[in-house]
Amino acid sequence: MRACVQRVSEARVTVDGEVCGEIGAGFVVLLGVAHDDSEADVTRLADKVAGLRVFEDDAGQMNRDIGEAGGAMLVVSQFTLLGDCRKGRRPSFIDAAPPDLAERLYEQFVAAIRDKDIEVATGRFRTMMDVALVNQGPVTLLLDSRRAF
Repeated sequence: MRACVQRVSEARVTVDGEVCGEIGAGFVVLLGVAHDDSEADVTRLADKVAGLRVFEDDAGQMNRDIGEAGGAMLVVSQFTLLGDCRKGRRPSFIDAAPPDLAERLYEQFVAAIRDKDIEVATGRFRTMMDVALVNQGPVTLLLDSRRAF
């Protein structure tokens, strides 16, 4: 699994002009599921994202996680994070999970975050979405469950 995590002051996702997910301060998580990902990857990544200490404390230091900061997450499925651009100019998506596996693990990720008492909004799986956000900092982190963390 790969995640692009952006700290935001606000974000929303729309489908066909309709807002289907919206948050105030927190994270936008663009989540890509690989064909060889498992429930163990979901658990590890959800724990890592929820525990990232990138929100400011009273001294202005990035020492608080999203729960301590009272933030929410907007989680959006994005298979293009698995795009391999090493050859040519057209990305290969051979590493991306098939839709049924990707949707199942995406939903498990969302559930794992909700189990941590973090508010979660989502996009719509397998639709064309418009994601609008205000990246705060900017703070953007890339996580890959295939690499140790």
